[in-house]
Amino acid sequence: MAGDAEILFNPLLPEFHADPYPFYRRLREQDPVHHSPLGFWVLTRYDDCVNVLRDPRFGREEFQQMLTAVYGDETEKPALPRSMLFRDPPDHTRLRALVSKAFTPRMIETMRAHIQEIVDRLLDRVAGQHGMDVVEDLAYRLPVTVICEMLGVPVDDHASIRGWSADIARSLDAIGLPSDAAIVERGRRARRALADYFRALVPQRRARPQADLLSGLLAAEEQGDKLTVDEVIAMCLLLFIAGHETTVNLIGNGTLALLRHPEQLARVRDDPALIPAAIEELLRYDSPVQRTARIATTDVELDGHLVSKGAMVITALGGANRDPAQFAEPDRLDVTRRDVRHISFGYGIHFCLGAPLARVEGQVAIGALLRRMPDLALAEPTPEWRESSVLRGLKRLRVSF
Repeated sequence: MAGDAEILFNPLLPEFHADPYPFYRRLREQDPVHHSPLGFWVLTRYDDCVNVLRDPRFGREEFQQMLTAVYGDETEKPALPRSMLFRDPPDHTRLRALVSKAFTPRMIETMRAHIQEIVDRLLDRVAGQHGMDVVEDLAYRLPVTVICEMLGVPVDDHASIRGWSADIARSLDAIGLPSDAAIVERGRRARRALADYFRALVPQRRARPQADLLSGLLAAEEQGDKLTVDEVIAMCLLLFIAGHETTVNLIGNGTLALLRHPEQLARVRDDPALIPAAIEELLRYDSPVQRTARIATTDVELDGHLVSKGAMVITALGGANRDPAQFAEPDRLDVTRRDVRHISFGYGIHFCLGAPLARVEGQVAIGALLRRMPDLALAEPTPEWRESSVLRGLKRLRVSF
């Protein structure tokens, strides 16, 4: 059975990008704690993934060697900063505390009216065209506008940094997996360019602080210790990439799922009160982030398997969210599903900081799209997926209305 599973888990296949869920299902049924011939472990059961993500014996700090292999040597000047995503306590605790206040549900809720204004403005631009690309015209523009405003990135610079973000997101597959050298190099150049961009913004904000997160980070103190400039830049990179790439996919994937299930779309359109629950179900059904990973900091036994110190363990979030042991009829989209405890935002100390923002953006965007665009329908039957196994999203989603 393990031999079959080795063939079944290949996240670089085009078929996997198009629909990873049959792969996860077969792997979960045949070899749920799977040791890949590439040297890492893959978990597809909900409980296994949750247990690893909250277990302090599995950390992120040890990813530095893999990151160096992808993005370059720390001896390069200036060195590329390392974000809290790849830090363990106590550094992770200190860094997260400095930025978490900006992303509490209460703070994000105060932004809902402004997010609605942005969505209405974007939909106004296409309302008379009887069609749109949901990804280009809405799903991308909304979260990138919001996170750029939060970070204090000038509007004129939004377009120039879009390409960098896409290249970085594409290169994430290379961490711990074989990858195309050209993709790795583009990601490396893009990460350096984005770091240089924020590095240039720092002295401007020091000289003229504004009501934005970058100015706040530069002024922040925690127990008397200020963030270093590198930590500020690393935080900006993380917030920028995480703050919009995943939300683009939530809006795109969620809209596609509803269009493919017209009875579910009708229920949400007819009862807007269902929108918050629908967003949670859409996050579960087709997660914007398909996997995350940890490194074992000591030898650990998982379901009778010895995971050696230093081994990488991939938690397949997309697979866990379709585990029938946790979700009844997991392959069925049900916007009325109750108590949807998905792990699309991760679990444990690295639970997605921007989850409240992503939820509100998804609620507002999809809610407005269904309300304002009558007879919404797919304009192409098989939309093309982006070539990534970490971030699952569409290249475009053309619709008519």
